[in-house]
Amino acid sequence: MSTAYHTLGLVQIPRGMVWVDEFSWSPVEKTTEYSTTGALLVDVGERLAGRPITLQATDEHGWLARTVLQDVLALAADPEGVYVFTHADGREFTVMFAPDDPVTATPFASTRPELPGDDYPYVTTVRLIEIEA
Repeated sequence: MSTAYHTLGLVQIPRGMVWVDEFSWSPVEKTTEYSTTGALLVDVGERLAGRPITLQATDEHGWLARTVLQDVLALAADPEGVYVFTHADGREFTVMFAPDDPVTATPFASTRPELPGDDYPYVTTVRLIEIEA
């Protein structure tokens, strides 16, 4: 079931914010090294958490209104914040904000009003990571 928005906790985020790194992560981690005898050793393990979920707007779509941006920033400021992220297509993930640079936002227009209103749009990137529920 598709909806017009994603949700992060109770905050509605426009589905125009695209999950840009959806296919850049693998649940399987493989490392290789050579033993002292010259044999190739392959270590394979399953990743249980850590998948990046980066929601990104562009100048053409997915802007956050100033009030929504403030709500997202309030969630990101909670040091113990763990949330359910529901993608617009209905998938759910237990997430926290990425530790480095969790939210970036710039005013939509090249010039910003001195006192932007609550609905003033921002081009925003929200960086989350999936955690083990």
